Amino acid sequence: MPPTVNVKSVTSNVGWSILSKTSTFGLKFVTVPILARILTPEEFGAVAVALTVVQFLAMIGGAGLTSALVIQREEEMETVHSVFWANLAISCLMALGLFIWADFFATLLGAPEAAYLLKIMSFLIPLQLGGDVAYSLLARRMNFSKDAVWSMISESLGAIVAVVLAIFGWGVWALMAQLFVSALVRLCGLYAVSHYMPRFVFHPRRVLGLSRFSLGMMGSEVANFITFQSPMVIISRYLGLADAGAYSAANRFASIPNQVVLSAVMGVLFPAFSGMMDDKERRSQALMFSTQVTTVLLAPMMFGLWALAEPSMRVLFGPQWAYAWPVLGLLALSKGILTPCSTFIPYLKGVGHGRALFWSAIIRAVATSAAVAYGASSGRLIDAMIWLCIVNAVTLVGYSWAVFKADGTPFFKGLYVSSRPMLVALAMALAVRYLLDTFGSLMPNPVLQILAGAAIGGILYAVLVVLSERPLLTKIYQLVKNRRGGTKAETTSA
Repeated sequence: MPPTVNVKSVTSNVGWSILSKTSTFGLKFVTVPILARILTPEEFGAVAVALTVVQFLAMIGGAGLTSALVIQREEEMETVHSVFWANLAISCLMALGLFIWADFFATLLGAPEAAYLLKIMSFLIPLQLGGDVAYSLLARRMNFSKDAVWSMISESLGAIVAVVLAIFGWGVWALMAQLFVSALVRLCGLYAVSHYMPRFVFHPRRVLGLSRFSLGMMGSEVANFITFQSPMVIISRYLGLADAGAYSAANRFASIPNQVVLSAVMGVLFPAFSGMMDDKERRSQALMFSTQVTTVLLAPMMFGLWALAEPSMRVLFGPQWAYAWPVLGLLALSKGILTPCSTFIPYLKGVGHGRALFWSAIIRAVATSAAVAYGASSGRLIDAMIWLCIVNAVTLVGYSWAVFKADGTPFFKGLYVSSRPMLVALAMALAVRYLLDTFGSLMPNPVLQILAGAAIGGILYAVLVVLSERPLLTKIYQLVKNRRGGTKAETTSA
């Protein structure tokens, strides 16, 4: 059976995951601006559009089977081996299909010049899917520390290779090398730390037995993928590769806080909520607490980036990208609006509310695609980003309603408590933006503007959080205190 889920195990694994993502964040904070200064918007756009197709096929290729492995009560190796071979067969077929029809997919996305990239990137699909079974074994064992180490190593090596190649004039191939190096190193690392060795065992009935859950998860994952990637495709078709490149560069940077906190927390919370499936009170408390904590951490990053988008774009990306600072700001704002939703997907997955997850994801995907397409049809990237912010505000309300209804929490109470840290962060960002617009001329150096804005915003946010979130801060303090006490007791008894 999966290990017992408790506060200590969850916080420990979240800590390891956040450490991994923070290390990656530090590297990307440096490498993304460097690459943006060396490469052109068209090069960024070509790789981003091609990667959209690869990521989509890699996601549906596994059909959600490895997610089903995570929630199995027993670790039956015959089932694990069967899923491995099913994943491998599907991924190879996907890669072959993409290689053959690369020209068709590239033309469909409005970037026929990226067809040759698609053919090469088709080989990424088996590399990415090949490690899913090993990762699922680590996830069900709540052993995220080992995955965290290899994530740091793989991302770091990939980023270093990309920067070195870009400096030596390899252009778009620098980005391609980054993808392959990261995928290959992580694949090898996952198998090394999970101690999993595939055996030639395949039972179709065991795979089919997982399909009911896995296909439901795949449907929601497809919809979520469309939500996150459809803007890139729409912008490429309506506005061209240059605007797609501007969107890609800004989105890469604006997504870094999410990669640090969200991806770390979500990976741990899925098996954690699964372990609480039969304990409604504990599950509800965990949902609200984890939502508040992630919002307290994420919201100031996203709204703060919105407030400082103009000097940040000039300092980090250079003059060739300066025109795109509103895009960076609006992307940060759109992501900040959704910070209270950060735990909703792992909650619905973990407690078995597949229907609510599926329909919420479908509605969000349709609304996001329609809103961005409507904004892009005007011929301006900024309009598309404004509509993205609008649809995300509506999504916040809709997602909250679906999750709190499934949990049995009163809607208005749940929405207020979970969104309160976001509103505090928004107030902080508005104050920083006002001060920057009013007194920015007194400090024309953009670096000093960023430092001053970050300092003022940090102090203001800390004060507001202490005033508005005392019960949450008290609970966090008690958890830390109890955990330290438990560690000391274990050390003494040992």
